Amino acid sequence: MPETDLELLIAAAREAGRIAARFTGRTAQSWDKPGDAGPVTEADLAVNRMLEAELRAARPDYGWLSEESADTPERRAAETLFIVDPIDGTRSFMSGADSWAHSLAIARRGEVVAAVVFLPMRDKLYHARRGQGAFLNGAAIAPTARDRLEGAHVLAARPAFEARHWLAEVPGMKRSHRPSLAYRTALVAEGRYDAMLTLRRTWEWDVAAGDLILREAGAVTSDRHGAALRFNNADPHVAGMVAAGAGLHGQITRALRG
Repeated sequence: MPETDLELLIAAAREAGRIAARFTGRTAQSWDKPGDAGPVTEADLAVNRMLEAELRAARPDYGWLSEESADTPERRAAETLFIVDPIDGTRSFMSGADSWAHSLAIARRGEVVAAVVFLPMRDKLYHARRGQGAFLNGAAIAPTARDRLEGAHVLAARPAFEARHWLAEVPGMKRSHRPSLAYRTALVAEGRYDAMLTLRRTWEWDVAAGDLILREAGAVTSDRHGAALRFNNADPHVAGMVAAGAGLHGQITRALRG
């Protein structure tokens, strides 16, 4: 059994990749979840079953929060818990693309302390442990040093650039997109893009792992209002996410409408 929480997450993420790779996205059985909650596939559920069984057996005193598991009152009472998205970017998986990810985190008293984002089809494993830095395939990563909002290259969905979200004119940023929120956070952590933002209410499992990887890489993270992200909330959402290097983050949050 892996000795540390981070080693446990890394081993579990790699096994998740092996399981997901047995399915082919275009032919995997899929259906829509109730309440317009998006699609799910047999691969999501197979990965989730393994993760819940293996991780909870290894750490039986930890709580559990996953996109593909029913939430329970016991989760909220846990001091330490797993926060898991078995496949982040399910639509990407279903299309046969390779930019979906496994997102695994451990939070303690509301703060993420160990995290992994793994893209098995791209062989990219990001990991971080509180106070120990952030890494991609074993090499240290860092965000860009950009300190000007105008011209910044930002990962965001198109609605984030609508005028209603901004105090004045929408800043002249260059927009790109990736289906997986976890992958967006990781790309900013490694300095491939200057910032990422999502302005809607966001499930904790979409951003928990990325929050630590970003912060350990040297980036600044917050909700859309500039407040620190906290996890294991009674309603497992955060008020969006803004992430960027230290010279850019505050410029984005100050430009956003509250």
